[in-house]
Amino acid sequence: MKTGEKELIEALKKRHGEELAGTFLESSVAICGLGGLGSNIAIALARSGVGRLILIDFDRVDVSNLHRQQYKTSQVGMLKAEALKENLKEIAPFVKLECYAEKVTEENAARLLEKASIVIEAFDKAEEKAKLVNFALENMPDKIIIGGSGMAGGGSGNLIRVRRIRKNFYLCGDNKTEVGGGERLFAPRVMMCASLMALTALRIIMGEMEE
Repeated sequence: MKTGEKELIEALKKRHGEELAGTFLESSVAICGLGGLGSNIAIALARSGVGRLILIDFDRVDVSNLHRQQYKTSQVGMLKAEALKENLKEIAPFVKLECYAEKVTEENAARLLEKASIVIEAFDKAEEKAKLVNFALENMPDKIIIGGSGMAGGGSGNLIRVRRIRKNFYLCGDNKTEVGGGERLFAPRVMMCASLMALTALRIIMGEMEE
């Protein structure tokens, strides 16, 4: 028998407590970029019980993505936003999903991100990362921004950490090994950074982040 939404929510209430489970279910997080970071972040947040996820990525699943991103061989060629939506519906059908196969720009960012209280930047390119973070900080002061910087290579996972850059901006990673900087990408290290970004979002929702 297929487990339904009610059973999953009840299980979360038993695991987290009714009050915290309710807080998670009422939360809304936008994930910009659904690659190695974003796809893993989305699954971690969905499993934790975050009630609304806004998934944004214009790209399609490629076979080269499969060694570190949360897609299947049968989904190669699909839009990442649609493929991840498909996977998340199997994992956590109670989560409300908004999917946008669009590139985030200054013209559409406000529309895409308006419903989120937390915005997670999970792009590959440094220029795109900076544009989104700067736009959000300048134009959306009410939102918390979480960015990723440095998860490539095979260096120690102990180097990956979270830094509070500004009151509403957190940066996760080793701050050195950028994607595209000549370093290889390994699933465990990418997933470590993604997990830390997801945990940062959960801690913010719980009000437990350090000053």
